[in-house]
Amino acid sequence: MSLPTSPLEKLVVTLYFAGKTGPATFHRVGLATSYRADGNHLNDASAEAYRQSSQSSYFLSGVDVSGPFRARRNTVVALGDSATDGVGATAEADRRYTDGLAERLVAGRRKVGVVNAGIAGNMLLTSSSCFGEKGVTRFRRDVLGRPGVRTVIVELGGNDIGANWATGACFPSSHKPVSARQITEGYRALIRAAHARGIKVVGATVIPLSGYPGYSARVERLRAQVNHWIRTSGAYDAVVDFDKALADPAHPERPRPGYVSEDGLHPNDAGYQAIANAFDLKSL
Repeated sequence: MSLPTSPLEKLVVTLYFAGKTGPATFHRVGLATSYRADGNHLNDASAEAYRQSSQSSYFLSGVDVSGPFRARRNTVVALGDSATDGVGATAEADRRYTDGLAERLVAGRRKVGVVNAGIAGNMLLTSSSCFGEKGVTRFRRDVLGRPGVRTVIVELGGNDIGANWATGACFPSSHKPVSARQITEGYRALIRAAHARGIKVVGATVIPLSGYPGYSARVERLRAQVNHWIRTSGAYDAVVDFDKALADPAHPERPRPGYVSEDGLHPNDAGYQAIANAFDLKSL
């Protein structure tokens, strides 16, 4: 049975498990409510049985849409951390930057879809039991392994910088401070892998980190070095300046007061819209 779709349409998927599944794969910052119920309710006409809920999503990692444009490369993948995942945005409101970008593409009559591959806390160079596989490893699955990818937006490195000197249960024993050169070499590895598949790469600068736990002058110096490389190296096919879109002109290390959520770090709805507006759609 075919199921027709239209741009920006919402889709609800119901899963039924006949037995115990064991540990579940999940997306912690789903920003959309998942409902749960005991028993088989696939044929229920009402949602009365679904008494449990969560803001995370489970098992389902994506939906592949076919159609007349399937054979074309018309997918943009946003690879990133919490600034891509949407931490700080209003739940159930589709206010991540990827949502705003998708809306702009639809309004511009550009037949391009946006896939959000953000993981809150994710790092470019370090895998973590809390924040997932490092970006240089998951790139193959989350970007190269998807059908029809034409462009990838790389928004990673903020946690490598902010947590560069951090310790704790979420960081493996191999986690050691890294230099700007090591971070940029990680970017180069992603760029080479994408170009080998004919995929365009858009680099995103690292957002202001003054609200990051443990923020210090050395964190800011490292962020400035990495952002300088992103803007000036010429390694990317295009650059989108998340930092400039969010930063307070009077205090560039801080986000604009009206663009930041209560935690002082992550964008709010207005901040995410500012990021979405910063894109040159032709670069995608």
